[in-house]
Amino acid sequence: MIGSERHVVPRHDGTWRGIHVLVNNDEEAKTLSQEVPELAKIGVNALVVEVDYNYAYASHPELRGPNPITREHARLLADACRAHGIRPIPQFQCLGHQSWSEITHPLLVRYPQFDETPGQFPGNEGIYCRSWCPQHPGVNPIVFKLFDELIDAFESDALHVGMDEVFLIGSEHCPRCKGHDRGKLFAKAVNDYHSHLCGESGIEMLMWGDRLLDSDSTGYGKWEAAENQTHKAIDLIPKDIVICDWHYTLREAYPSIPLFVEKGFRVWPSGWKEAEATKALIDASLQYEAERMLGHLCTTWGAVKLNQLAQWPPIQTAMGKLR
Repeated sequence: MIGSERHVVPRHDGTWRGIHVLVNNDEEAKTLSQEVPELAKIGVNALVVEVDYNYAYASHPELRGPNPITREHARLLADACRAHGIRPIPQFQCLGHQSWSEITHPLLVRYPQFDETPGQFPGNEGIYCRSWCPQHPGVNPIVFKLFDELIDAFESDALHVGMDEVFLIGSEHCPRCKGHDRGKLFAKAVNDYHSHLCGESGIEMLMWGDRLLDSDSTGYGKWEAAENQTHKAIDLIPKDIVICDWHYTLREAYPSIPLFVEKGFRVWPSGWKEAEATKALIDASLQYEAERMLGHLCTTWGAVKLNQLAQWPPIQTAMGKLR
């Protein structure tokens, strides 16, 4: 049974001190495993490992990347994390981010009928990233098998489903979604993943929070908040989802933090490469109740090598403020 041998890492003092990394192959998984002791020394106790299609999936080998992470190396990384008090949380990017630049990711290459904009935007010109259709009946049966394999490989008690920067939803080119309320479509996707992960598999679900924010009312731009009405989903999804509220630049205020807290969510604010912005975001988050304000998640997005994470200024800043 999926998850029957999962190991739960103690949460220390209750503060989540995390790092989000992209891991694409066995070599990177090995490098990260070797860095784990140093991360533990500076206080890291959670590691979000974004894998996406870069795993050697057995259920759907056609969706593997060209040099995927093997189950052995995923398990070695997860074991190294647990041995040092770090909670491993795999990530699979859902709904959006199904392409990058000219490259379309395996699901929509192998199953083009799942595309939210089928036959449109040759070479991905004129769009940011492709999305899969949240209402196509063939998507979830495949994706849920990928979820289950990652949960098993990492023996994890949580999965991050991504879902940031979804711009293509409710498209006029989709025969199922055309004319539908985008907030309800986004909520359907969230609820489907939650039902499988939290209901059937009994684990925790995390997601990025930007599509749940209204750009107009929060003052955030189109990257940090939605301009296409998906924000209405905020009142249509379960409150036990952990919201990773990312903001990467220095601001006077971060209105999304009190918004998510007041809505009843637990919030994991997430910064990036500007140490001063990281400090400001943490300072803003510490004003709110500890039960729902989890700590801080440092994203990296390739800006630092995996074997240099413990020395990276934004991570050192975050760990120093939260210890």
